[in-house]
Amino acid sequence: MSVPTVTLSSGDELPAVGLGTWDLDGDTVDESVRVALDGDYTHVDTAEGYHNEGAIGDALAAYDRDDLFLTSKVLPKNLTYGSVVRACERSLDRLGTDYLDLYLIHWPNPAISLRETLDAMETLHDRGKIRNVGVSNFTGYQLSNALHISDVPIAVNQIEFNPLFQRTDLVEYCQSEGVAVEAAAPLARTEILGNDTVRALADEYDRTPAQIVLRWAVEKDVVVLPKSSSAAHVAENADLFGWELAPADHRRIDELDRQEPVYDTLTRDWSRDVYGIPE
Repeated sequence: MSVPTVTLSSGDELPAVGLGTWDLDGDTVDESVRVALDGDYTHVDTAEGYHNEGAIGDALAAYDRDDLFLTSKVLPKNLTYGSVVRACERSLDRLGTDYLDLYLIHWPNPAISLRETLDAMETLHDRGKIRNVGVSNFTGYQLSNALHISDVPIAVNQIEFNPLFQRTDLVEYCQSEGVAVEAAAPLARTEILGNDTVRALADEYDRTPAQIVLRWAVEKDVVVLPKSSSAAHVAENADLFGWELAPADHRRIDELDRQEPVYDTLTRDWSRDVYGIPE
């Protein structure tokens, strides 16, 4: 069954399930991408901070670029005007493509003007290098600022979202402003898969625990980006349509919220590659 899409502010169609590629590299990411694109996926999400764009580009070369929705992200250390433009050009080169369907500010950097960053995004958009501009890991306040100063619509906010960290106010705010929500770590980096409620529902629906959790998110109009190094799991994670959770079962998962992130914590090592801000 084909994957439904979410219509972005630009009118472009964003597939409701994408392949997440964080922490995948080399042969592992190559196999995941090929299994995904040979199946029901047309949406691949990466970032310069993942250090796998080259391997993904090699895999993508075997597919029709016009059939794909490709996302990458710029590191917080590269958010000055010239650095954004250069970072995007490097990503395009590694991915072997002339354009990105979506380019995200991976994390906000309070040391660099958001207006400067968004001006660079507008330049890339005007040059046809990127078709949609978005943000990632932005709070409601940060997103509000971006919406206020950007001359190009903010299409997406990619955030940590899963049953253990539901962020209802942020999700509702994004959607009220026409900003699509993408769920990073939609399976709480596997932490949710052993939950008793999720496992019981998986048995009741004859589905995997991952499918139950991902279906729950899709029913909230949230785009999911599960990642896996297992070919079987990659395929299963897109099999979310043609069935639905009963309202009462959907609410059972709602009740699991602990407001506990697995990665978007207040304390983090900003010098790590995924953030890229040296001390």
